[in-house]
Amino acid sequence: MAERDEIIAFCDELLEIGTFDDYGPNGLQVPGAAEVSVVATGVSANLATLAGAADAGAQLILTHHGLFWEFLPRPLSAQMAARLRLLLERGISLAGYHLPLDAHPAAGNNALLCRAVGFEPAEPFGEARGRAIGFAGRSDSGVAAEALVARVTETLGREPLVQGDGPDLVRSVGVVTGAGAGTIHEAARRGLDALVTGEPAEHAMADAREGGLHFIAAGHYATETLGIRRLGELVAERFRLRHEFIDVPNPV
Repeated sequence: MAERDEIIAFCDELLEIGTFDDYGPNGLQVPGAAEVSVVATGVSANLATLAGAADAGAQLILTHHGLFWEFLPRPLSAQMAARLRLLLERGISLAGYHLPLDAHPAAGNNALLCRAVGFEPAEPFGEARGRAIGFAGRSDSGVAAEALVARVTETLGREPLVQGDGPDLVRSVGVVTGAGAGTIHEAARRGLDALVTGEPAEHAMADAREGGLHFIAAGHYATETLGIRRLGELVAERFRLRHEFIDVPNPV
């Protein structure tokens, strides 16, 4: 068993949540049991993810997309009430880590994906709320474009959408997981050979062709499984807990 507040303090400090301006609160969002023996992780705090955490016997769930966002209406919807009801009735605490988890240089979504496809994160890339959250990686030897796509597929377990007209040998790549298609203009301006992100956008096909780079969109959900799973592993290792990743695949 471990104290919930000690786990939250560990995550808050690791991810330096106080240094980010975000679209919603980072850290503890719903307090439940004070002691934790099982920690669950998931990409989004939807009802299926929360139910999976309850079925796993978790007292704490860490998510990348938490419950509360500045764009949501203040009165509780029936949907939000159902999510909160499940957490409160089962005594499950919920914490959310959004931009801090995207940006972390070791445990973050972007750094992990950049390394997984064969590039060491070398430069900050892709701004959100006034701060770079992604990474640009470079390689002198380069990676064949087909091999890069294959690595994305193998890492994330799904075939990405590939557009554009980049070089056969990719020596530089920008990585911004999730809704990062808008960074394609920065990628072209900086002369990168490829952009790896989550969601596609209508303008991306033409921008990638005209900008001379590969646009690789592997899904918002899929590209953001890496960081939250790693955070759960770190918590489990640090506090000697059981960790369960709750997978609720989303084609987007």
